[in-house]
Amino acid sequence: MSFSSLGLSDALVRAVTERGYTVPTPIQRQAIPAVLSGGDLLAGAQTGTGKTAGFTLPILHRLAADSGNNKNGRSPIRALILTPTRELAAQVEESVREYGKYVNLKSMVMFGGVGIQPQIQQLRSRIDILVATPGRLLDHVGQGTLNLSQIEVLVLDEADRMLDMGFIHDIKKVLALLPRQRQNLLFSATFSDEIRTLADSLLNRPALIEVARRNAPAEAVSQRVHLVDRERKRELLAHLIQENRWRQVLVFTRTKHGANRLSEQLTKGGIAALAIHGNKSQSARTHALAQFKSGALPVLVATDIAARGIDIIELPHVVNFELPNVPEDYVHRIGRTGRAGAEGEAVSLVCVDEYKLLADIEKVLKRSVPREVIPGFEPDPRIKAEPIPNGRNRGSMSSRGSSRGHASSPARTEPAARPHHSREAFSGRGRPAKTTVQPPRKTVKIPASVR
Repeated sequence: MSFSSLGLSDALVRAVTERGYTVPTPIQRQAIPAVLSGGDLLAGAQTGTGKTAGFTLPILHRLAADSGNNKNGRSPIRALILTPTRELAAQVEESVREYGKYVNLKSMVMFGGVGIQPQIQQLRSRIDILVATPGRLLDHVGQGTLNLSQIEVLVLDEADRMLDMGFIHDIKKVLALLPRQRQNLLFSATFSDEIRTLADSLLNRPALIEVARRNAPAEAVSQRVHLVDRERKRELLAHLIQENRWRQVLVFTRTKHGANRLSEQLTKGGIAALAIHGNKSQSARTHALAQFKSGALPVLVATDIAARGIDIIELPHVVNFELPNVPEDYVHRIGRTGRAGAEGEAVSLVCVDEYKLLADIEKVLKRSVPREVIPGFEPDPRIKAEPIPNGRNRGSMSSRGSSRGHASSPARTEPAARPHHSREAFSGRGRPAKTTVQPPRKTVKIPASVR
């Protein structure tokens, strides 16, 4: 199957081909015709499945085919794409521009952490498609610089993460500003009770698409655990990077402070590293991400929220320097590698404090992750487990505010982040018009277990 067979215009197929894509992914094969039909859509897709093209391409096709008088000067914003973080917003808008390079449509990205005046100036010109984070969007609404009354298509991208970050009230405020007659597209990696409730209130007889098993790790990701003492994690990480000659490694920590400390320690040890998290300025985050994407920076240390939107083709290695407090976030983390069928490796450095977290992750995965002890880094059995700062080691949920990204301007106070609770997949609320379609599952490539 080709992109042209999905009903996309020649201009869009040309742009897609120039980016090196010729065969649609499963989510694209199902989502593009559904969006082109004009109906609402509820799509379950993990990261790395090609979902961004699954909604940007048909939106570009629909708006370009019905451009009306929108040729010059100021015209109404016709499509709104909401994302949870700045990085994801920038990534999505970049895709809109690249896929839409041969059609007469204009796009804009809007998020906090940067000056608002340049955005106000840009809004005075023609904008057809707006990609935004909820906080900064409402800042503009409050200042009277943004009119959403003629939106034709609304996309909530990574809706589960937006709810997890406490954006439900902001989302409701945005919905109240939109016209009643519009197309709604909701994309989520998991279907929690809150997602079902939102879908039921937002979507009208949606088509339902799922392309991955709930909480399934990326199909081509090889996973393993290295057991190590807490005080030797940094030393082991440096050893793995140098011994294996890793050139592009995304490392996850639980907290912003931990990300800063680790990146500084690695750099002092001769391994160039930068941290990316919500307390960093937008220019610092953009610089670090650009360096990492280009291959000039071998190690990027990130918190969970800051990593949303990092989309790197064939990213080879993801390291959990610290396991996440919430098991489902492990799936999101390792989904940064093994994207779109490429092979990837996910390594977790686990100390005695994190054995309970590891057990919870394995319950979500419904399988054990192979253990391996690196010679010279054998854990000391005399070391006892200690409580995890800002975390848990007894199985109870805890706040994740310490690693939450800041998605609006500095003047806004965002809602506190809440624990992420995953439930079974969407099963009928919201009146799906189509049955769930899933491609054949592949076996996750995992090396032999060493216990």
